[in-house]
Amino acid sequence: MVRIGNIVIPESELVERFVRSAGPGGQNVNKVSTAVELRFDIAQSPSLPEPVRARLLARRDRRITADGVLVINAQTLRTQDRNREDARERLAAFIGQSLHAPKKRIPTRPTRGSKERRLAGKRERGTIKQGRSRTDWD
Repeated sequence: MVRIGNIVIPESELVERFVRSAGPGGQNVNKVSTAVELRFDIAQSPSLPEPVRARLLARRDRRITADGVLVINAQTLRTQDRNREDARERLAAFIGQSLHAPKKRIPTRPTRGSKERRLAGKRERGTIKQGRSRTDWD
């Protein structure tokens, strides 16, 4: 069971597969399946509220398949149990980012003072450049 805020995801919705890790490690890596591939079906999960599901599916993340399944691979740690915990923590963090709706941006307009300062700076820069081109040696 994974708990994120007030959302509880039961074990039955999580699919774990244990595979061999990639990379260095010698005999241990070649013999023991310590890496965890955690799959969570976002699109079909009854545990997620509809707004959270929509925000998760709208995210452009390479870990989400076209069917709406989130795939998390955990293989950095040495034991299967620690990789399982790591995968579940990453799942909780991923879902936790979508719990709250992002604030709507309120478009603002530049103040009169900021417009005047910008134009004054442009004028000043223009006079500097004009001064470089004058060649009155008379």
